[in-house]
Amino acid sequence: MFLPAGEKQFEFWVLRRNGLPNINIAKHFGVSRQAVSRALLSMDKRIEETLLEMAGANRIEVEKLDSKKGILFGRSIPFKANAIIFVSAKHGMQVWYEHEGECGSCERYRECIELLWDFAEEMQLKLQSTEDPTKIADELFGKLKELVEEA
Repeated sequence: MFLPAGEKQFEFWVLRRNGLPNINIAKHFGVSRQAVSRALLSMDKRIEETLLEMAGANRIEVEKLDSKKGILFGRSIPFKANAIIFVSAKHGMQVWYEHEGECGSCERYRECIELLWDFAEEMQLKLQSTEDPTKIADELFGKLKELVEEA
């Protein structure tokens, strides 16, 4: 996928998403604040374009998009379900559909748990402890929706 995990632009973007001001990012990397600002504008555009491309490829109608947080909320046309597309620094671009799963018997149970907890940590969100990925996702994405609406 497009995510330039090794590029400074992406590192700047992740640090800003974590709340670090541009001036601190500039100091950390030994570059000007203007260079950071230009890189972030470019990265925001790339993130937005990729989120929209993923939405189109997955036939998801866009309801809300926040390129600075790397989150798109929408509705899947074929599945008739709410969907979220998000950028995880650790797991890359991800698409999640709202669903009631048979998580206990699913072979991807651990992958889902890890993805959700990792993304909650990246977004600095505290979640209730649970073993059910569906419930974790509902809580996580509910908090993310509030976060995006506040912005």
